[in-house]
Amino acid sequence: MIGYICIAGMLALIAVRCPVSLAMAATGFVGFGLIVAFPPAFSILDTGPFETLTNFDFSPIPMFILMGVFASKAKMSAELFSGARTLFGGWRGGMALAAVTSCGVFSAISGSSLATAASMARVALPEMRKRGYASSLATGTLAAGGTLGIMIPPSIALLLYALITEQSVGQMFIAGIMPGILGLILYCVAIAILVAVRPNLATPGDPTTLKEKIVGLKGLAPFGGIFAFIIGGIYGGFFTPTEAAAVGAAGTFLIALVRGLSLVQFREAIEETLFLSAMIFFMIIGAEIFGTFLTVSRISFTLVEFVGSLGLPPYAILLAVLLLYMLLGCVMDSIAMLLLTVPVVFPIVTAAGFDPIWFGVISVITVELGLITPPVGMNVFVIKTVAPEVPIREIFKGVFPFVLSDMVRLGLLILFPWLALGLL
Repeated sequence: MIGYICIAGMLALIAVRCPVSLAMAATGFVGFGLIVAFPPAFSILDTGPFETLTNFDFSPIPMFILMGVFASKAKMSAELFSGARTLFGGWRGGMALAAVTSCGVFSAISGSSLATAASMARVALPEMRKRGYASSLATGTLAAGGTLGIMIPPSIALLLYALITEQSVGQMFIAGIMPGILGLILYCVAIAILVAVRPNLATPGDPTTLKEKIVGLKGLAPFGGIFAFIIGGIYGGFFTPTEAAAVGAAGTFLIALVRGLSLVQFREAIEETLFLSAMIFFMIIGAEIFGTFLTVSRISFTLVEFVGSLGLPPYAILLAVLLLYMLLGCVMDSIAMLLLTVPVVFPIVTAAGFDPIWFGVISVITVELGLITPPVGMNVFVIKTVAPEVPIREIFKGVFPFVLSDMVRLGLLILFPWLALGLL
């Protein structure tokens, strides 16, 4: 009962705009103190943050963030978009296809959806607007394309899920490859259907020759090379995900240096990485304290027993969990939602017989939906800051076809689990 009351209190704190990390930490501290005793609860506050911040397993987080920031500061996103643009040549909607493809490729060295959306929007949005693209299609494409960063490895969301549930980080990354590529393909299909049904949304691009297309591939080469090196190294057992993160960050830094990264840009990259890392680690600390409280309250075990007593089929349980994720995704940050809910729902899902790696991919895709659904839609607001003149309603209208694409991808992964597990 104390556990349920504390969770209700935490939700009330979140509802009044208290930071999720602080709400989780406060709930965990008070709940643990009421159930066990407050002196041990103070001990958790004393040692918990230190243990989290010195945990070697969490070290890839700032490294993966740094990779994306270096790529952004070195203007690699501009060359990437230019190269992708030549591939689609004179196609109607080709610039939108180039934008979403660039987002997918940029995700290969950026673990952050927000960084992907912001970097590509600054490059691609002015060009699409100049070409007469409808605001809804231009902004919706970039907001949705940015969400690929949460799935295509290296992914901070997949990394955190693996650490929370004690799964292999390498296996989680490998499992995210095919679903990430599938998401990119379905987004391209959605754009093609949109411009075929409503040609006024986009204009044809400039035709390009085969030679120009081949030359344009050089803009994609650095991203593809780093992605292949990281994933190939992990898959081949040459280095651990932690080592891969460090190697990837060093490789991206060298590429950025060759492309003229200045000392000022280097300092800005470090500051931005520290800011984003601190924000994520604060949430991890809150989640660790909250997780300790959940353990002593035995809420997870009680829920597993309760769900088991209902006699529901496994897929009914999965559907209920995914609906919960979709609802929470409308009002919560994606990383915070994972840290908050996974400790509770993971035992229920595994007790129903589902593969933990597969469920990790499914849950991250569902969380991904929250990045482009109202009223929060973090990626939508990132695009809004780049294009303040576009009404927020117009951007949400533009992402709707991509939400449908993600629903299709979710259905395919549920029907065909090998799409996530086939490479393991």
